[in-house]
Amino acid sequence: MKQRKISLSEVNQSVNVPKNAGFFKTLSAFLGPGALVAVGYMDPGNWITSVVGGASYKYLLLSVILISSLIAMQLQQMAGKLGIVTRQDLAQTTAAHLPKWLRYLLFVVIELALMATDLAEVIGSGIALHLLFGWPLLFSILITILDVFLLLSLMKLGFRKIEAVVSTLILTILGIFIYLVLLSKPSLSGILHGYLPNSAIFDLRQTAANSRLTLALGIIGATVMPHNLYLHSSISQTRKVNYKDPDSVTEAVRFMTWDSNLQLSLAFIVNSLLLILGASLFYGHASDISAFSQMYNALRDSSIAGSVASGMLSTLFAVALLASGQNSTITGTLTGQIVMEGFLHFKLPQWLIRLVTRLLALLPVIIAAVLYGSKETILDQLIVYSQVFLSLALPFSIFPLVYFTSNPKIMGKFVNARWNSFLGYLIAIILTLLNFKLIYDLIL
Repeated sequence: MKQRKISLSEVNQSVNVPKNAGFFKTLSAFLGPGALVAVGYMDPGNWITSVVGGASYKYLLLSVILISSLIAMQLQQMAGKLGIVTRQDLAQTTAAHLPKWLRYLLFVVIELALMATDLAEVIGSGIALHLLFGWPLLFSILITILDVFLLLSLMKLGFRKIEAVVSTLILTILGIFIYLVLLSKPSLSGILHGYLPNSAIFDLRQTAANSRLTLALGIIGATVMPHNLYLHSSISQTRKVNYKDPDSVTEAVRFMTWDSNLQLSLAFIVNSLLLILGASLFYGHASDISAFSQMYNALRDSSIAGSVASGMLSTLFAVALLASGQNSTITGTLTGQIVMEGFLHFKLPQWLIRLVTRLLALLPVIIAAVLYGSKETILDQLIVYSQVFLSLALPFSIFPLVYFTSNPKIMGKFVNARWNSFLGYLIAIILTLLNFKLIYDLIL
């Protein structure tokens, strides 16, 4: 009989779970994988799209963040459930159940999505180092290659240590942005109205380059990350589950859902804070904060940030940006390994996977940096369009995920409820139609 391949074998089933313990003690044992997933929902790619969205249209696009976060919770629960129940990640399940040509097509799409994700991390981390230490921009970007050694060091300490580091960085980012937003004194009524969906988002009279729809799709692409579905389906298997006991599997699915939704709620708050900061501090100055360095400088400029402007605020912003970039690089490396092993059935050293992915992501960044020098707005535009590409790639991950989790032969009693499958397919179809509209606008 063919031996089952184990996803992320180094950490699979490596975390003990207490038996017959209370709710909170059991929950604490399951908390962690959701934090790694949540990282992808607050990476540097979110920063430009959300802050510029607030600076351009005030609180209008908060509804997009809310809807995106709810979609993320639904899809991530499906992904985590798939991993726990089948003991295979999404890449492995795709390879096992879909035709070879379709498997390779999906592999190419998700690899491009990983590159787009890495692009945002490279630029965000590089610019943060440039702002904090004054290093040349190109040097700061190139030095991000070394972050592969960060993950390799953490992996030797155990998966719980990785989760602790990631959670600490998330709380750092959250704390910094709560402080910045409180200082900016946003409009509470404006925020509440912003969470209500508005048809103005789909105004067809605007140009594609800076339309509300482009930014909305960029926010969706930055919020609902396709690579996170693969990641969650794998790291949900890090907890020890007694598969001979059906109740143990049910408990694992239940607490995975709690973990995922709690952590994604934090990501929702961070994304909302980013847009609220853009709306309350930078509204009317969208053209002045279309780059990370411009946001950094704007926080020191009293003519833009008003009385709250200070060097400390801009430094806090850069620290949060660096924390976000480093957090995302950890999950990006893990996902690269999951995708490579799951789709292609061969294993490569983590450092090699990371190095190849990072070098591919660096190519457009280096070309732009060489051609345009210190014009960081060009690099930040690359981030915006990388997030739009992630939105384009998203349906290629959603359709297989919903299909597998809706199949009783694969999921057994854990199969999706009909309403859940219908909603999943509806989300994928709507995103696909919106993407066609966006491509049409960009071509014309």
